[in-house]
Amino acid sequence: MIDVLIAGGGPTGLMLAAELRLHDVHVVVLEKLTEPTAESRGRGLHVRSVEMTDQRGLLDRFLAAGEKFQVGGFFGGIHKPWPKGMDTAHPYGLSILQPVTERLLRERALELGAELRLGCEVVGLAQDPDGVTVELADGTRLRSRYLVGCDGGRSTVRKQLGVPFPGEPAKVETLLGDMEMTEDQDTVTAVVAEVRKTELRFGVIPNGDGVYRVGVPAGEVAEEGADAPTLEEFRQRLRAVAGTDFGVHSPRWLSRFGDATRQAERYRVGRVLLAGDAAHIHPPTGGQGLNLGIQDAFNLGWKLAAEVAGWAPEGLLDSYHTERHPVGAAVLDNTRAQMTLLGTDPGAVALRGLLSRLMDFEEVNRYMTETAFAVNVRYDLGEGHELLGRRLRDVQLKSGRLYELMHDGRGLLLDRTGALSVAGWADRVDHVVDAAEELDVTAVLLRPDGYVAWVGEDQRDLLGSLRKWFGSPSD
Repeated sequence: MIDVLIAGGGPTGLMLAAELRLHDVHVVVLEKLTEPTAESRGRGLHVRSVEMTDQRGLLDRFLAAGEKFQVGGFFGGIHKPWPKGMDTAHPYGLSILQPVTERLLRERALELGAELRLGCEVVGLAQDPDGVTVELADGTRLRSRYLVGCDGGRSTVRKQLGVPFPGEPAKVETLLGDMEMTEDQDTVTAVVAEVRKTELRFGVIPNGDGVYRVGVPAGEVAEEGADAPTLEEFRQRLRAVAGTDFGVHSPRWLSRFGDATRQAERYRVGRVLLAGDAAHIHPPTGGQGLNLGIQDAFNLGWKLAAEVAGWAPEGLLDSYHTERHPVGAAVLDNTRAQMTLLGTDPGAVALRGLLSRLMDFEEVNRYMTETAFAVNVRYDLGEGHELLGRRLRDVQLKSGRLYELMHDGRGLLLDRTGALSVAGWADRVDHVVDAAEELDVTAVLLRPDGYVAWVGEDQRDLLGSLRKWFGSPSD
């Protein structure tokens, strides 16, 4: 029997596959496409996602394929300088097109031994106390211990589970696509600058090799499930909004998206879980969708691996929903707010002006940027030290960097005294005796996803946290 089947071979599914393989889980990714997509879609990694690549030893690969950027305070189309004092050793985003991100994550998952099956569309599922039976479009049936739906906003897995997907339907729609154009760059730049004085949902961004990402407000909201727009529809909307169609031609990808905002009521039903767009959809304002999905996978991977291995303490797998559902809800709320700020009516313009003035305060600018970049996420792990429930930034140790010690996806006790012990959990938790001048604490226990599970100096107290997050001792 397969340990874990993953429906969907996008960034979320591939990140999850790689995380599971770090713990020797037999994982098979089922992707309905017959070859990797060339659609650019998501265009970058945010600070927290950049940190995650560093935690797994992948940062150099991503840096070589992308370009750092420091465009701070872009919340709701409001541009401010990059904020000072952000709580990270990686104070930048990474501009990188989604096909490249997928390629790098796919290479990583395959290197670790994941199996990827293309042209395999999940059409049905049934679960029982021992596992999940998955039916494919060609009639094939597969059996696994767990199934994770990473199959997008129209998720078949979610629909088969019957999980409610409440929220709001789209009120506005934007046409989005990658295409070439005959207009010269200076003219394009001038027109975009003029139009964006009043219409922030309009934009033209170079992808490279003469291809541009073009976004323009649609005339009306299409019916759910409508076909992709035609190139002629793009031309008509460009002429209506910008006064020119820029001579667009040779489209690589055409799409439409609305501001619909929905979230699955439950991220887990028995042996089936949801992650990424299968669990939540929202407008792409702030570029948070891809990042939210792979961060779901980073939270889920080690917990599901623990369940498969048999050492997961009670409630660990359920903590995936408990922790990530509020994070998803917060992203939905901030994208709702951003869509309001992008409006053209007098109220939206006034509100955007007010928030712009507030973001001139450094603390506000930093807060808004850290919110969009997932730096200030804190899981509710109860009362305690201010670090509890927060991810720990990379810090310099006497023997190197903290993130260099996390490549294998294990727990880690960072102990400056050497007086503590993880005896009984050494197969799951590394004990590093070292000191970080940046941390004014005696010891911290980090989960495999880099979030602080315990801060202190008492061995008995530590044992309680080890049991809570890493199960019973092995000896």
